[in-house]
Amino acid sequence: MDASPLILAFIADLNFSVRVESAAQLLGYRAIFIERMEQIAPPEESVLERQYAEHLTGPGAVLIDLVTLWKPILIVFDLGNQAIPWLDWISLLTSAPATRRIPIVCFGSHVETENLQAAKEAGAQTVLARSRFFSDLPNVLEKNARTVDMDELRISCNQPLSTEAQRGLEEFNRGAYFEAHESLEMAWMAEKSPGREVYQAVLQVAVAYFQIERCNYKGAAKMFLRLRQWIDPLPDACRGIDIARLRAEAQAAYQALITLGPENIADFDRSLLRPVSYQVSQ
Repeated sequence: MDASPLILAFIADLNFSVRVESAAQLLGYRAIFIERMEQIAPPEESVLERQYAEHLTGPGAVLIDLVTLWKPILIVFDLGNQAIPWLDWISLLTSAPATRRIPIVCFGSHVETENLQAAKEAGAQTVLARSRFFSDLPNVLEKNARTVDMDELRISCNQPLSTEAQRGLEEFNRGAYFEAHESLEMAWMAEKSPGREVYQAVLQVAVAYFQIERCNYKGAAKMFLRLRQWIDPLPDACRGIDIARLRAEAQAAYQALITLGPENIADFDRSLLRPVSYQVSQ
């Protein structure tokens, strides 16, 4: 399978698609094109439904599932493509916890100002007139794409845990999840290197576990979904934290949560709220 960064484009016009694909390839990216809503499998045919969007139904749920699994670095909408409910889908993608950090670029006719404004208000990161979009296409894609420099991330992950992060992990492992959130947030804010994302990942798990203890089903589910955008790019170990194990245990807790549903969250098996496995550099 091609592991190069993915651009997901909701474009039907073949000429536009060819130009976007060529620009993506020039940058070392690949592109997937969805021309019409029917290409998003209806719920009864989708094995993905409710895995990451259990609170949704219909094509919107499948869309969130697919985007979450595909992990595009950028989403592009042609506002002239009437076969796609682009306004609803932009709003959904920019509000769903699992996808809201993925940047969205839209282009449309310069005379259709209402469409351009609607896309902005729905949450699109960049909205351009069609002529401007294509006049500097490679730069537009590269500037807006959310990419991760894995070499830089690995180097940063080799750095030791900060004092605040160590305190947060200690709090997490004794079940003080709210306090862990506060400490890890401080650790994240105090740093600018890419390795700080590991603090945000653990923080999301802490808040999810805190919400489970409060029997807040929607709050816990939202945090687990939001977690993916922080934890997925991380290597299996970062700053002494066993990310592979944390990822697997958080997923197991999430699956148990959605299996129970909101009515039975009080029956959640608290033994699934596992401590973080980590080592402190000497």
